[in-house]
Amino acid sequence: MIITTKNGQTFDTNRDLTAAERHILQKLFLWESMASSVQEFREKKKEALLKGWNNSGPVKQGGSLQKIVRHLEAKVSLRLKKS
Repeated sequence: MIITTKNGQTFDTNRDLTAAERHILQKLFLWESMASSVQEFREKKKEALLKGWNNSGPVKQGGSLQKIVRHLEAKVSLRLKKS
């Protein structure tokens, strides 16, 4: 999957993220549309990173995932402002 952030940065999830990070990202895509606040989205991200893939333990968040997460946080904020 290719993700392009608001500032035009492009990420190929197959190349730029680990398998565990892609799993976390899938969860965050769901929470992007469901979170009732940016803080809730951040808490869900923290939980997902701590639990890891299939409860395998903590996942270290690489630079690419950090940038994608900031992009998702901005999308959550924008969605909440519109509602």
